[in-house]
Formats: sequence, C-alpha cells, structure tokens
Amino acid sequence: MADLSLRKARTIIRKVFEVGREMELKPLSTVVLDAGGNVIAFERGDGAAPGRFQIAFGKAYGTVMLGMPGKAQMARAEQQPYFMTALAGVYGGNVVPVPGGVLVRNKKGVVVGAVGVTGDTSDNDATAALAGIESVGLFGEA
Repeated sequence: MADLSLRKARTIIRKVFEVGREMELKPLSTVVLDAGGNVIAFERGDGAAPGRFQIAFGKAYGTVMLGMPGKAQMARAEQQPYFMTALAGVYGGNVVPVPGGVLVRNKKGVVVGAVGVTGDTSDNDATAALAGIESVGLFGEA
C-alpha cells in the first residue's frame, strides 16, 4: 500500500475537520498532495469561502516543492522576501508561505507528500493538519 493513499488522504481530511470542530475553529478546507505536488484529495468544509482551495493548495504545494514546511517558508519570506517572490513566479503563484502547509514523512523520514489546511489562523491550521497526518501513522513537519 502507498505511504499516502487515497484512503489515508481522506482519513487525514476527516481528522482535520474533527479537530477543527473540537477546537471550535472557523470552517476549514484541506488538501492532500503526493510527493510530486499532485492532488490526492480535497474537501472544503461547510461554510468555508469558495476560494479556499487555492490557499490550501498553495500552502501544500510550496511545502512539498521546496521541502520546507510553511513555518520555515514564512521565516524565509521575512528574511528574504525577494527569494519568496521569485519562487512564487517560478511556481506560477502557487506558493503561500505561512503555517498550515505541512510536510508528510513516512517512518523512514522520506517526504511522501504535503497537507495544506486553511480557514482559521495559520497556526491553528497547522495544528489541525498535524493531527490529521498523525491519525494515519505518518509524521508531519509544520
């Protein structure tokens, strides 16, 4: 079975939404990408704004393409804004350098994908993403 299958991606999303409800967060949207940046699964929570796919995708895509979680991207953007601006151009604007983009690693430490969560504060988005990833026995790096 693949490290990050459709079944696991759907479980991650369900857990993200469950944690969001438990923490009383605003409506969340979640995307799960494979290691090549391809969408495995996406769901927009009830009441979430329609443009949330692009934000969730940008968080996850930048994370997996750079091999750098959202929190590290944000720090890099603050230190070297020209670099992140250039990367946004390289990746067609699909980089959202804030927490909520989380690398997914298998038990050997290999990056197998990324999760992007959006809807609440970026830190809360990352917390929900980590819970989703852990629920399928994988490891997140926020």
